[in-house]
Amino acid sequence: MAALQAQNLLSSSAAESSPVPYCRRFSASLHVPSNARIKGRISLPNLPINITMGDLILREESSTATRQRQTRTATRTKDEDLIITKLHAIAEAVADRAEMHAIIGVQRDNWNHLFLHSINSISLAASLTAGISSIPVGEATPHLLAFKLSSVILFTAATGMMLFVNKIQPSQLAEEQRNSTRLWKQLERSIHSTLALRSPTELDVEEAMGKVLALEKAYPLPLLPGMLEKFPETVEPTRWWPKLRRQEARRQHVNGVESNGWSKELEEEMMGILRVLKVKDEEQYVRVGKLVLNINKTLATLGPLVCVLAAVGAGLIGSPALGQMPAVLGVVGGALAAVVNTLEHGGQVGMVFELMRNCGGFYRRLQEEIESNLGERDVERREIGELFEMKMALQLGRSLSELKDLASYASPSCKDEDIGEFAGKLF
Repeated sequence: MAALQAQNLLSSSAAESSPVPYCRRFSASLHVPSNARIKGRISLPNLPINITMGDLILREESSTATRQRQTRTATRTKDEDLIITKLHAIAEAVADRAEMHAIIGVQRDNWNHLFLHSINSISLAASLTAGISSIPVGEATPHLLAFKLSSVILFTAATGMMLFVNKIQPSQLAEEQRNSTRLWKQLERSIHSTLALRSPTELDVEEAMGKVLALEKAYPLPLLPGMLEKFPETVEPTRWWPKLRRQEARRQHVNGVESNGWSKELEEEMMGILRVLKVKDEEQYVRVGKLVLNINKTLATLGPLVCVLAAVGAGLIGSPALGQMPAVLGVVGGALAAVVNTLEHGGQVGMVFELMRNCGGFYRRLQEEIESNLGERDVERREIGELFEMKMALQLGRSLSELKDLASYASPSCKDEDIGEFAGKLF
């Protein structure tokens, strides 16, 4: 049986002359008893004869550094897992919001149809009863009084319903929910794309939360209070996005030179698009939005007013001093109220106004994206030029060659009156 014995081979004088101070040298010797029987040959690896204390210290430091790297890797993995979990939670909440807005949008679209047909039916029924109550039948008129009271009640109910419907604008509410549903789904897809393409960071979580809060503010779920102003004093494009943050540096090499896909021609092209968006596209939708808003205000005021006059006329039917004038006012006023209500809510004027605001917001967002990239002096911190150009072409409904044609409008010599086309072809 082998026995391992360790002994000190160096004296104290040899230790003082050693090149490594305060280090001891050890050696291990292997003794085999003489009476041991060994079959075959035994081969042992070449072991170092002397192991210094300095080697032991270096090995200990190396193992400590390895453990520290493993700890940092484990901590980094935990942080990444936490960020991914947060993004998944946000995506789940966003998907739930999209479903909620879709359901409420269908409900409010049903409101528009139900209120439209109900108010028209009530107004026409009131006109009919007013006409019947004006028929002269001698002195036996108890039933005519009942018709007259019914007409007044129906006209009053129609007036109240008109005031409520004109206040909330169900067709406009439905359009808000339709557009918000699309934007919530778009946000959900962008979060999943971030998770699939690269490792997310804390900035991605903050950006996603900012987009969620901006969408909730732009398209609120509560009806009263909290809904958007249906008859604003000034028409502004809808804003559903937070303040754009700076893009992370994404670098690539072109012909050995570090670049980000931007060139002088691309900057001029983006400046031309920006100018056309401001002068033509956004201005057009804001102008049309103001026109539609004025039409909606007129119809929303005219409908209840005519219905009130019809109710007054129906109540005065049978007055000898006024003759047939109350009956004409009651019958014609009810029919006119139904026509105005059909034009306003059957034509969905509120929805058209909201559509104008949303389209204006779409082009306003494109402007801010271009301004954010062009305003960044460090080209490497911009979004990749070729990718940004392709995204603009897709969002404007143009080909890349058609997009380059807008670069001519970036020239200072080109006046606003000379711009004869719109940047966007989708809307």
